[in-house]
Amino acid sequence: MFDRWRQAARHLRHEVRALTIAAQDPRTPRRAKVLAVCIVAYALSPIDLIPDVIPVLGYVDDLILLPLAVWVALRMIPPQVMDDARAQAAQQGDGRATDWRGAVLIVALWGLAAWLVYAALRRYLSG
Repeated sequence: MFDRWRQAARHLRHEVRALTIAAQDPRTPRRAKVLAVCIVAYALSPIDLIPDVIPVLGYVDDLILLPLAVWVALRMIPPQVMDDARAQAAQQGDGRATDWRGAVLIVALWGLAAWLVYAALRRYLSG
């Protein structure tokens, strides 16, 4: 049973990598690009929508929401583009990314979101 889960996790990781490649392809529709970028950012982000410390619910986003979002994005991207992206992702192998630009972008986006929430709450509470 654990082998099936491990294999599904590898497949999902491969699909997220292929989505990253497909989002850069000019043949990909704009809505699909935006969704793919959001999925990849969320998948790479250390911050979850539902914190993992909450029993059962904490893993809902990892086990249900992320694969569902990937499935929706895959339906929006033309099959030929995804085939090319999967082939390119397979060529890249299973190596870990060493580029820190993505991590910096994700941290900056979460920081911006936190600042916007803080500013909205401060305005709401003071006025």
